[in-house]
Amino acid sequence: MSIQVNQLTKIYGLQHAVDKVSFEAKEGEILGFLGPNGAGKSTTMKMLTCYVPPTSGTALVCGYDILKNPIEVRQQIGYLPENNPLYLDMFVREYLEFVAHLHKLGKHTQQRVEEMIHTTGLNTEQHKKIGQLSKGYRQRVGLAQAMIHDPKVLILDEPTTGLDPNQLAEIRQLIKTLGEKKTVILSTHIMQEVQALCNRVLIINQGKIVANDTAEQLQQRTNQQTLLLVEFNQHVSTQKLEKIEHVTQATHLDGNKYHLTVNNQHDARPKVFEFAVQNNLILLTLQRETTKLEDVFKQLTSTASAV
Repeated sequence: MSIQVNQLTKIYGLQHAVDKVSFEAKEGEILGFLGPNGAGKSTTMKMLTCYVPPTSGTALVCGYDILKNPIEVRQQIGYLPENNPLYLDMFVREYLEFVAHLHKLGKHTQQRVEEMIHTTGLNTEQHKKIGQLSKGYRQRVGLAQAMIHDPKVLILDEPTTGLDPNQLAEIRQLIKTLGEKKTVILSTHIMQEVQALCNRVLIINQGKIVANDTAEQLQQRTNQQTLLLVEFNQHVSTQKLEKIEHVTQATHLDGNKYHLTVNNQHDARPKVFEFAVQNNLILLTLQRETTKLEDVFKQLTSTASAV
């Protein structure tokens, strides 16, 4: 495993910012790290990157202990913090050369700078000052500095915040490509991003892990009922619809559309079709609506129950 976290804890005064967190991440995996504001995401990332020491617990990054081997840990990690601190008065190429020298790349400096400029699409902006760049290009510079020493692990805290749709697509594709060979921990509030990029989802709430699974498994595990969207050619009373076998609740939406709640153990669609035939109704719409990851997130973070 590239990352092994065991009972990691950080206490500030009386507050348990991170409370006995344990998880693993392997090479070639993009791990989505989700949670409400103040849940402990950034604090966990700062401990893994040796910026903040833990109160207790342990973590290994590529076999190195974050307390015993902080220099070696930093060598294995590329880190892009949420606020992306950059030297705005430096030119793009100049800044990347500076970061390369900090990592002591020596004779490989120019080669890595060229590779990062090409990889992150900074070719046309490389001779500009960072302060002149748009937010999207500044994020690219942040990613380039995080990757310049070719780390095995990338920790990205809200890397796509504030980007326009085109920039989002480009940065997501870049992260997806990087995730094929590296271990990536990605903190985000954008659920579509998680579903598009992440192999696995880790949800933290009030400092505790409340979920650790694939997005698909989380949706299935937390969804005990199916929602059917139906539309008829005329109005039908909800009381009548609730008499359909397996339907537990009927909710009128607008026009002649309804939501029918069905227990997951049954498929009520054939019964809805029979109901329409028996009542001389034309069934215009009959589709199953899946639980959204946003709904799963809300459900899991509304309590502090840990798995």
